Amino acid sequence: MESHGFADLAQKDVTPDAGTVAAVRPAGPADLEAIAAIEHASGRGPLSPSAMAAAVADPDRHFVVATVDGVVIGWGKTHRWDHDDGPAPFGHYLGGVTVLPAWRRRGVGAALTEARLQWIWALAPEAWYVVNADNLVSIELHGRWNFTEVARGPRFHTTTFTGGLGLLMCAAAPGTWPPPTG
Repeated sequence: MESHGFADLAQKDVTPDAGTVAAVRPAGPADLEAIAAIEHASGRGPLSPSAMAAAVADPDRHFVVATVDGVVIGWGKTHRWDHDDGPAPFGHYLGGVTVLPAWRRRGVGAALTEARLQWIWALAPEAWYVVNADNLVSIELHGRWNFTEVARGPRFHTTTFTGGLGLLMCAAAPGTWPPPTG
């Protein structure tokens, strides 16, 4: 199966160097060049510099970077959709996470996801995300927060999927019941 820039599920967990811990912080305009380099190193297409700058500046979104010794090694962001779009409701969505290939499977993606989820759950009782059905690493990663599939389709909001099939996933904030069903 082609990776389409996704992390490799077969890659074994790697123990980070002793004392090396990724710090997660809000992204700023000075991080945009490093974020573009991460996308390039991950085999993904170029990002729109103006769209990324707007996302960093948007108070309705949480855009974070992971750093080690001050060097950006990963990033993640959220989206807020203000309208329902078929099965995808309005709400806060995880909007992508990318970690430099050399730093994958070391907890960096999990740290970026946890920071974004805490931000979302401070505002809403559930968090949403869409994922390519072939992106098994992302599905596995998000399983630790009990994300469950709500719908399948070729498109959710403005996101389409290589291969044509995506999943709409949802997780309830800890301590909320019942969990959302879409």
